[in-house]
Amino acid sequence: MPDSVIINKKIRKFVKKIEVSGDKSISIRWILISSLADGVSYAKNLLMSEDVIAAINAVKALGIKVNVKNNLCKVTGNGINGYKYKKKIVINAQNSGTLGRLILGLLVNTPHPIKIIGDESLSKRDFKRITDPLSKFGAKFVLNKNKYLPLTVYGSKDLKPIYYKENRGSAQCKSSVIFAGMRTEGQTTIKAKKSRNHTELLAKHLKLPISIKLNKKYDIIKISKIHTVKKLNYNIPSDISSSAFFIVLTTLAENSKLTIKNVNINPSRIGMITILKKMGANIQFEKQKNYKGEKIANIIIKSPKFLKGINCPTNLNSGAIDEFLVIFLVAAKAKGISQFKDIGELNQKESPRLEWGKKILEEMGIKTITSRNSIKIFGDPNLKIKKKIVIKNYLKDHRVFMMSVIAGLSFGGSWEIHDKSSIKTSFPNFLKIIKKLIK
Repeated sequence: MPDSVIINKKIRKFVKKIEVSGDKSISIRWILISSLADGVSYAKNLLMSEDVIAAINAVKALGIKVNVKNNLCKVTGNGINGYKYKKKIVINAQNSGTLGRLILGLLVNTPHPIKIIGDESLSKRDFKRITDPLSKFGAKFVLNKNKYLPLTVYGSKDLKPIYYKENRGSAQCKSSVIFAGMRTEGQTTIKAKKSRNHTELLAKHLKLPISIKLNKKYDIIKISKIHTVKKLNYNIPSDISSSAFFIVLTTLAENSKLTIKNVNINPSRIGMITILKKMGANIQFEKQKNYKGEKIANIIIKSPKFLKGINCPTNLNSGAIDEFLVIFLVAAKAKGISQFKDIGELNQKESPRLEWGKKILEEMGIKTITSRNSIKIFGDPNLKIKKKIVIKNYLKDHRVFMMSVIAGLSFGGSWEIHDKSSIKTSFPNFLKIIKKLIK
């Protein structure tokens, strides 16, 4: 089983300091925005995962020069209209919904059809949710079964601004419409349910023509056509979603302490921290600073004495959407019942994650009650697994793999977890850091 991991014992007490890989959301957005810039942009600590490499290859297919050497990436932009639209371009988004959806907003004016393809998992995800609003600009899209990849985009020379209400909390759809608005004469207005806001922060840092009005449930974003983008040099902070696995591992361990250095703690991304602290987790930020609109800090986690269940407020969902699988593990150990509602968006990810969360918890011996959109988890503070659990056939969803590793290290039992190569999508160094913690 060369592409599997075997875990046969729980992790022991540890006191460590680690640094995780660069933020994936920012890495992909940096590549796309830098590809529009006038001149050369540099990034340090760019995440070199398959998703980010797919973004690099995508802009290369559009005539942009990219050079990666050691820990430095250089993108040579040709300006806002600098893409070279050759005939029969095919862009492979691989497993990346962020790339697949965001780049469509930059292609709404392509003079030649461009085909977007992806891997098996991405090809099962809904792209109609973004092609519908982009079509209102004037571009046309032909999708597989009217919903899926592969799709072909037919651009328009006569783009018209739109009003778009984004009510799912999808940062991908919101960002794609922002990018399309940058291509369009006039002002595009977006009423967006709260979600991660890296695109807006980058646009504000670059002083692009964007305005943002923050309301309690929705943000009002207005974007006008841009004519120039300044080069963007960036030191990519560590990814909070990657850090989540080690935050939970420490929270579930005994008498342990972990410091994770230089992590992006953007308020739109730390719903998980808020949720876990409500459950009794001991998590603190130190050395906070502002970097080009993003908040950065070291995260210090100590093993708590007690964990309690939570009726999770739904307003925290969008800021924790990528972390719910490991949050479920904390609920498994917490005293009482935890309930998470309105999380059907989990099943729009790389795999049907809500279904996989239920399946893994029940394999562990945890009772759950699930619906299409919610889950109740009946915690067991004394849970000890003494059987063999095999995890496979999960569409190679990197977060299912990493959740399973954390579960095995936290609760014991014998775990055989297939498709470890799935971590190349987002976090290639995950197992190296695990080895550092279990030494």
